[in-house]
Amino acid sequence: MPNNSISPDFASEVQTTLRGTLPAGDNSSIDSGGVAFASFQKLLNEGVNGGQLFTNPVVSTYSLVYTTNSGGNGAYRGGVLAANGDVHFIPNFAPVGQKISAAGVVSTYSLIYTVLGAYIGGVLAPNGDIHFVPRSAARGQKISSAGVVSTYSLVYTTGNGAYNGGVLAPNGDIHFIPLAAPVGQKISSAGVVSTYSLVYTNAGGGYVGGVLAPNGDIHFVPLQANRGQKISSAGVVSTYSLVYTLAAGAYAGGVLAPNGDIHFITYQAPQGQKVSITGVVSTYSVLVPGSGSSGYGGGVLAPNGDVHFIGGSANAGQKISSTGIVSTYAMAYTSGSVGIGDSGVLTPGGDVYLAPYASPVGTKITLNCGVNFSKGVCMHPFFNKY
Repeated sequence: MPNNSISPDFASEVQTTLRGTLPAGDNSSIDSGGVAFASFQKLLNEGVNGGQLFTNPVVSTYSLVYTTNSGGNGAYRGGVLAANGDVHFIPNFAPVGQKISAAGVVSTYSLIYTVLGAYIGGVLAPNGDIHFVPRSAARGQKISSAGVVSTYSLVYTTGNGAYNGGVLAPNGDIHFIPLAAPVGQKISSAGVVSTYSLVYTNAGGGYVGGVLAPNGDIHFVPLQANRGQKISSAGVVSTYSLVYTLAAGAYAGGVLAPNGDIHFITYQAPQGQKVSITGVVSTYSVLVPGSGSSGYGGGVLAPNGDVHFIGGSANAGQKISSTGIVSTYAMAYTSGSVGIGDSGVLTPGGDVYLAPYASPVGTKITLNCGVNFSKGVCMHPFFNKY
């Protein structure tokens, strides 16, 4: 019978190898040798090897403090796990921040800057700050590990959707993923904001979300882009060919699987698409393809190696196992075209919280994996990003 517990020696190895810079001794992906994917992969494989003990996801709902359905526009888009265990939902149309504690208590907090369609996605910085990624905001905004909200100047802004989602690079830079922006933008660990040239741009919406690859490259997930684009750990921007593209919006968000594959999450695409650890692009069949305004709004990796597609307007959950088997499961709440959630956040206890889009209730997926990760591993950029 497989053993789904983590041995003390293994846990110790993870803690020392994924040594980090987050508060209170938590771990991040940043160490002196770069991105510690091998150790991270070993941790995931520990869960995958115990896979036959795992049960199906249990989906439930919980009450929110603030909700909106402003013409189908979302209150929050994306979420981030903070160092204290709180899950923060990123304000899009909401005029207040909202979070859920490790004990399950939902609360709101004041923001300094709000505008319709302000931010989409967030990134946990090495110092514990959570940066909101500016979509149509004219200011950057962040909340510190002490709960202090502040704003800062950006180099490039637009009222028509500049960036969508972000990724923490191995050197500590936070990259905003270009949606309609003609330039890339990043903020360094020292707080310096700068822009850089892109190879490909699409004013209608190039990319939505990004994924940190095992070699330190950041892949932009193609929405309406007709090619893939990535930036290396050395800052070199390049493009590559895709198998499937869709001008109306193919994919939204991505997930890194334990074998190193990067999965693009289906938005309106009728098939899945992934990039292997060696850079080979391929497609695969899905049971619930994207359709209408959205099939799925993002994704999250479960401890057993399953990649979950997070339901935007889809009426069923969908996942692909570490062996490539696609399956679906029932959701506790569906809402048609308005979207129940936008991306998800994995917590150390194995729960995934969906960031509430236009839903009147929160949705939680309990994975029943039997493997609890350290808080630092869950805050790792391989997990904790839009």
